[in-house]
Amino acid sequence: MNRRDCLDAAVRAARAAGSMQREKLWSVCGFDFKGERNIVTDVDRSSEQIIIDLLAAACPGCDFLAEERGAVYSGSPLRWIIDPLDGTTNYAHGFPWFAVSIALERAGALELAVIYHPMMDEVFHAVRGGGAWLGEKRICVSSRTPLASCLLATGFPYDRTCSNENNFDHFIRFQLAARGVRRAGAAALDLAYVAAGRLDGFWECKLNPWDVAAGKLLVEEAGGGVSNFAGSPHHLDDHRIVASNGLIHRDMLDILAQAEASSRI
Repeated sequence: MNRRDCLDAAVRAARAAGSMQREKLWSVCGFDFKGERNIVTDVDRSSEQIIIDLLAAACPGCDFLAEERGAVYSGSPLRWIIDPLDGTTNYAHGFPWFAVSIALERAGALELAVIYHPMMDEVFHAVRGGGAWLGEKRICVSSRTPLASCLLATGFPYDRTCSNENNFDHFIRFQLAARGVRRAGAAALDLAYVAAGRLDGFWECKLNPWDVAAGKLLVEEAGGGVSNFAGSPHHLDDHRIVASNGLIHRDMLDILAQAEASSRI
């Protein structure tokens, strides 16, 4: 199967899961805890099953890495990386800001990405080397600079109350340096919005591959920059990510470095 067929399958799967999420929002939703504050809902599980079933039928033999099921290996060079419901806490509280995130990796390289925002019915997608798109419209990162004129986004880890790596110092420094910082609660959408030029930069720590895989490729294909906090190329096993329009990337890294230096004093 070629990449175009795989992309079409990923869009169908994302739309199917997103449609179910939209229908069940604001209804009674059962959930469990994966930690003190990290929850998983029945809709997360159902969404993941819908996505895996559709992708397995369309692209048989692929490996999977999904948030709820974990890793499923068959020895294939192709691996689907899935966050079936990014923004679970928002969803469980009836806050309509969440997304479906699907990426396809071949032998360690990201090949395609789909992020679907069900409440806005927006499909962000990319194929490596083919640019980033919102529906039928090609998108690109913003040209805003300096940092003081930029709008950023971030998030906080679930264990922020008991871990020193809680992003609080970073958040304060960026609030002082940028025009504004938003914390909406869905990393995949934050990255998609950087790719579309709606946000100028994003940083976060303690993220997993399924949180960032699709968004990373979108930002890169939209002409932006993606790295870890040290400025080195970002890999999916890095738990810290910085994404930007490229023009403010060095400034963002400098602020993160200042925060790191301050924490060691």
